This record gives sequence, structure tokens and C-alpha cells, in this order.
Amino acid sequence: MKQTVPIYLASASPRRREILAMLGLSFSVEVSEADETIESTVPEDIVSTLASRKAMAVAKHHIKEDCLVIGSDTIVWKDGKALGKPENDAEAKCMLHSLQGEVHTVYTGVCLARCRNGVVTETRFADAADVEFAPMSDEEIDWYVSTGESRDKAGSYAIQGLGARFVKAIRGDFYTVMGLPMCSLYEKLREIGAITIE
Repeated sequence: MKQTVPIYLASASPRRREILAMLGLSFSVEVSEADETIESTVPEDIVSTLASRKAMAVAKHHIKEDCLVIGSDTIVWKDGKALGKPENDAEAKCMLHSLQGEVHTVYTGVCLARCRNGVVTETRFADAADVEFAPMSDEEIDWYVSTGESRDKAGSYAIQGLGARFVKAIRGDFYTVMGLPMCSLYEKLREIGAITIE
């Protein structure tokens, strides 16, 4: 595999960095300061729009380069609403109580912003995966929140961390839940010519 352009990741997420590294890509991290407020109630629209905002906020600094900016956004969706990052441990416990023993959906949106000749073109897509949690006791929820892992995670859990022990089943791409759908991203990167197979 050959990478044809420099890549910027518009995210501070260590999980997204890990996924890009697993794809064999070389990239730089440039955190976006994009506005993340949105009124849409359609999960695919929410994540694809926010991914675009993040990517475009970074792309404007590289408009004269020949490069690619990757933006991404992930939400946990349960009972018709998004569960974001908890503001405190009490909210994290409340979220986990609502997820335990139930199925919820994780949506991840991706925007590929291609900068070339002073023009930026976007490729957007979204992916979804259903996650089934095992029943959790109050003691288990209290323990998990006490580890601190839930504090900066949408839905108050990390599937690639200690939270994995409570995930009974996944229907869809594991990496969508982690924050970047690897298979779909690989296919899109090939489609736009950011990578080639030699």
C-alpha cells in the first residue's frame, strides 16, 4: 500500500490515532476547534455534519497544500437521543444504568477533506453499530465509574478498555464503536486516491 498525500487527523483522540496507525498511514494530528452545537435529531446527520466541521476547520489552514484532512465524530444513541460525554460521575452512572441490559447504537461520521490547488472537496459517510450491554449491578457501575475511564467517553464507556467486559455483543464494525470505521475508511481512501495498492 502506498499513501499518495500527507494526511492530517483533526482529532485529539488516541483511539482514532491508533486506528489510522493500524491502517499503516503516516499522519499529523491537528486538533480542530470547530463548533459542536447542532440542532439535527437525525444521528447520521449529526455525526457527518460535525465530522465535516472538524475537517474543514483544519483544512482551511492547508488550503494551498496537496493533502487530506480526516475529521470524525461519534455519538451513542439510545431512546431517540444522543448520549454525549458525561459532565460528572453522577451523570456517567445515570447513563450506564440506562445502557445496562439493553441495546444501543453507536454512530460514527467521517469527513475526508481533500485540499488541492486551493480548493477543498469533501467526502462524507456515516456508519452505525449496535451494541448490547450485559446487565450491570449498581456495584459494577460504581466500580467502573470510579476507574475514571467513563469521564471523557460518549455514553460513559470505552469499548477498547475496561468497559469491554460489559459488552455482550456487537452487530457492526467494532472500530465504528471505537471512533473510526476502519473498513469503510480504507475503502473511501482508495476511492479518492489517497492510498493505492501496488
